[in-house]
Amino acid sequence: MSAPLVWITGASSGIGQALAQEYARAGWRLALVARRAALVEDWARAQGLDAGRCRVWAVDVRDVDALARAGAECIAELGLPDLVIANAGVSVGVDTADRADLEVLRETLEVNLLGVAATFHPFVGPMRERRRGTLVAIASVAAVRGLPGHGAYCASKAGVVAYCESLRVECRAQGVRVLTLLPGFVATPLTARNRFAMPFLLSAPQFAQRARRAIAAGRAYRVIPWPMAIVTRLLRALPDAWYDRLIERRGRKRRRGE
Repeated sequence: MSAPLVWITGASSGIGQALAQEYARAGWRLALVARRAALVEDWARAQGLDAGRCRVWAVDVRDVDALARAGAECIAELGLPDLVIANAGVSVGVDTADRADLEVLRETLEVNLLGVAATFHPFVGPMRERRRGTLVAIASVAAVRGLPGHGAYCASKAGVVAYCESLRVECRAQGVRVLTLLPGFVATPLTARNRFAMPFLLSAPQFAQRARRAIAAGRAYRVIPWPMAIVTRLLRALPDAWYDRLIERRGRKRRRGE
């Protein structure tokens, strides 16, 4: 119980699993959340992590009440986490002309944006009372500018950036840090079927290593890797007409069923 504790959502694969592995190697205790809990439990056994080092909760982050109950159980049984990472996310292309894709938009916003707030909710009050703790949201460089066919994902991640900025200011006086990490392209199941170029592609473990360093440094906002930070600044500075011409022929994100 003396080892620090990290709570991570979306831990069954990709960035979430890589972050779990990174913190396990650093000696942290793990509290992991995923819809596919059996996959996480299999991974934990393969890593030699017993119940004293790793606990798993089967929760969909869209279920706010279930996530609150899981957070309360974590605090009661393991203690208040030192670090909470809201990582769970989905990425599906949308076409606003298709009625079914409005449901995809709803699901994306619920997982990627509401899920972040629901992940933080059980821990914000106790962290404020303790006057210590770190809340981290995994956003995306897709938050910087809209991409064709990718409106749901871009909107959700832009919402994460704005939400975390608000929360950061709210929590600052109580000693609780709020950090927003914006990955560029990371090789995960979410990006495996992309039909467009992915410059500066990182593996999930590479991202996790850099993310842990950024979190330890207390960076409020960090794009990973750093070359992508330069790209995002340039894209943000482009006049709209230039940006539109540059990006309109970019391959679109695959829609559900494609």
